[in-house]
Amino acid sequence: MATIITLTTDFGVEDGYVAALKGVILGINPRATVVDICHQIEAQNIAQGAFVLMTACPYFPDGSIHLAIVDPEVGGGRRAIALRTGRAVFIGPDNGVLSHAALRASAQDQPGGGVLSELPPGVECFEISNPRYWRQPVSPTFHGRDVFAPVAAHVSAGVALSDLGRAVGSIRVLPFPRPEALERGGLLGHVLHIDHFGNIITDIQRGDLPPGRFRLEVGHHSIASLGRTYCEAEGLTALIGSSDHLEIALRNGSAARFLGLGIGDPAKLVRDR
Repeated sequence: MATIITLTTDFGVEDGYVAALKGVILGINPRATVVDICHQIEAQNIAQGAFVLMTACPYFPDGSIHLAIVDPEVGGGRRAIALRTGRAVFIGPDNGVLSHAALRASAQDQPGGGVLSELPPGVECFEISNPRYWRQPVSPTFHGRDVFAPVAAHVSAGVALSDLGRAVGSIRVLPFPRPEALERGGLLGHVLHIDHFGNIITDIQRGDLPPGRFRLEVGHHSIASLGRTYCEAEGLTALIGSSDHLEIALRNGSAARFLGLGIGDPAKLVRDR
């Protein structure tokens, strides 16, 4: 059975970790199509991994398998899970990295965090606990290679999720990133992600923008108007990017480097009166 398996990790590309995942997958199912989403997630940044996976997975065909590994508790007590929605399968640690994508795929919004006590209709989840589908021996520091990759490959070859382990009714959910309301209709957003171009992607979405004129305050700079495209900008600009989130960009340069901003830093939207 030929199936698409996507990979999202914080492994980087300087080492052989990603290649090892692919080798294990193809050794079990040579017909699988393995697609990289991103391997440059900031180390141990589960929230960034969840956001990047969520922005990419809707564009894959139904039945795709999305393997996401940002796993600071590898070898510890966290569960390994496989989730099925009406559109896709999601495999990874139960630490929230799958939550945004899986709940969006099931047409559910989950703004709160912690443990979701009841899965939405049409979503099923199984604990990955059957060692029959693992690579042996299992390294306590590399479950991506020895647990998650082989499980994804076996599922792509037709193994039922119910064969992986017991059904579970709850998963760990990250709070969905939302800006905070300020006085006079303003918003306090935060940086969710910085892309390869240095564009700063915030948690302020198109529908959050207030009516009328406003300015965006980031670092020690103020951006007074909303642009339409990167190429029309002169210097720093704010615009709605392809993920429908408010971005800060610098034409022919890196806004993140210019402003010295990182993930989690504030971006304040203030209404002009």
